[in-house]
Amino acid sequence: MSEHEKYMRIAVELAKGGTGFVNPNPLVGAVIVKNGRVIGSGYHRRYGELHAERNAFASCTESAEGADMYVTLEPCCHYGKTPPCTEAVIENKIKRVFIGSSDPNPKVAGKGAAILREHGTEVYEGILKNECDALNEIFFHYISEQTPFVILKYAMTADGKTATRTGASKWITSDESRMNVQMTRKRTAAVMTGIGTVLADDPMLTCRLEEPGIHTRIICDSSLRIPQDCNIIKTAREYPTCIATVSEDAEKISHLESLGAHIIKTSSSDGKVNLKELMSVLAVEYHIDSVLIEGGSELAYSALKSGIVNKLQMYIAPKIFGGVSAKSAVGGEGVALPDEAFRLSGPVISHIGDDILVEYRVGGE
Repeated sequence: MSEHEKYMRIAVELAKGGTGFVNPNPLVGAVIVKNGRVIGSGYHRRYGELHAERNAFASCTESAEGADMYVTLEPCCHYGKTPPCTEAVIENKIKRVFIGSSDPNPKVAGKGAAILREHGTEVYEGILKNECDALNEIFFHYISEQTPFVILKYAMTADGKTATRTGASKWITSDESRMNVQMTRKRTAAVMTGIGTVLADDPMLTCRLEEPGIHTRIICDSSLRIPQDCNIIKTAREYPTCIATVSEDAEKISHLESLGAHIIKTSSSDGKVNLKELMSVLAVEYHIDSVLIEGGSELAYSALKSGIVNKLQMYIAPKIFGGVSAKSAVGGEGVALPDEAFRLSGPVISHIGDDILVEYRVGGE
């Protein structure tokens, strides 16, 4: 490992500290090195607060003049919630800046690096690019597509079942896998499920980690069947809650809003919520950059059919349920021919406890 990779890897690990707190901003870490010693480091801690570079300068144990800076994402050069980070780099007379990822934000997109070079700072790009890019797949998609990055998650047995023939499903996977799901909840800005899951399980859909971050709960409820005494509605003032519907029941809508829920009305797609339209509303009006879908088989099929899913997370437990009537992960009408299958690509396989997690990109060749 080169010295440059060593310091950038420190910055990558620092960046992860902002997980769940910076959305819709990116995860960014920065390290300042002078004479072979780290003299400052920082990361973007929360949305609206100082960026990684400025936090790194604030932590410096001595002057940063003539030092090197390692930053996982190209420094910003525009005014937003905070001043441009390029200004801080120039003011502190950093000699060299090593960048991991280029910023796809049109307000930056190469301009940050260019401004630094214009002021005499040496800039080197692409250090640990793959690792730095992996930090911000959500941010890159959100900025480029103006829609949330959508992850579809489900757990199943080795024979593809998500419940037994009686409908029992707790628990298919290990404690370790369920904890990993909580980490994904923390990373994403919203968790979404269908009304069927709410009626069957009465979930809270909150993140159960010690430092959970704040995410929005989204319920797809085409006919507004959600009970006012369910956990979601009882805690709607405590946790941001959106209910997506095609219902025209003004009285029910008004009542749910009085209990703290936000109602999002979409056009009808075969009598159900138009998921593509919903994603656009979530991005533009609610600034939600990512959604984790944890619903039943019907919502899973609808999400895939609508084309909103970017990544599939499939937890596989070393168990077999069997049963012709036992549910599978994806329901709906299904495709008629193998050639019509939803295509997946780029599998990444991890072992979590006794389970296997397979992550796919959706839409591969």
